[in-house]
Amino acid sequence: MLVTLTIIRYSPNRTLFAIMAMAIFRLPLWLHKNNHFYKLMGCGKNGTFDKTPDWQQWSILTATDLDINDVQKNDLHTQLFGTFIAKWLTFFNCETCTFLLTPIEGHGQWDGKTPFGTLQKNSEYDGPIAILTRATIRFSKLTAFWKNVDAVANQMVKAEGFITSIGVGEVPFIKQATFSIWQSKAAMKKFAYNMHEHTKVIQKTRKENWYSEEMFTRFIPVKVIGTIKGNNPLQGML
Repeated sequence: MLVTLTIIRYSPNRTLFAIMAMAIFRLPLWLHKNNHFYKLMGCGKNGTFDKTPDWQQWSILTATDLDINDVQKNDLHTQLFGTFIAKWLTFFNCETCTFLLTPIEGHGQWDGKTPFGTLQKNSEYDGPIAILTRATIRFSKLTAFWKNVDAVANQMVKAEGFITSIGVGEVPFIKQATFSIWQSKAAMKKFAYNMHEHTKVIQKTRKENWYSEEMFTRFIPVKVIGTIKGNNPLQGML
């Protein structure tokens, strides 16, 4: 299985078309035969769970039957999304960055599904790793959740082995996700389990039952095509 996360940036004067795309793109993605799961999502201003949207930046997540060896850089968007979306992104001169990922570990569900298949909880892999953490936050727990986000986010960007992160989400405030990339699984685990602020929040989520649904998945980043704000976050690493 190939999982892709495409980050799309529009110019400031085209944000209205970016918002429209989130509705328009649903049909071509649903019709595209290679995709058995997709999500259209907005992005936050900062690189994690975020209440402030970045109206220029959006994302498409897909789980596809394509083989990584069949993906062509020059025809990437057509292969992943179909002709209509590919032409839309070209017409509006969008900057795009696509992460090509292989899921290796994980647990939980997304809308009652396991979109990346049945995964083991742990493996021997310890190279560069990408993490997708997503949750549906209970209405009654929104205040508690958002009160604790900033402390964890501030610590993550300073953590040893951290490369980059992107905040994405289907529904503002409620359905949120963070996609982060680390130099190794050991570095990610050191932050996740040894950083006081993070472990404290994890304990609260369990004790106070913040989430009605959650999913945690680890991926091997196989290739990155394109840039975000002119930068390829894994340049020279893959």
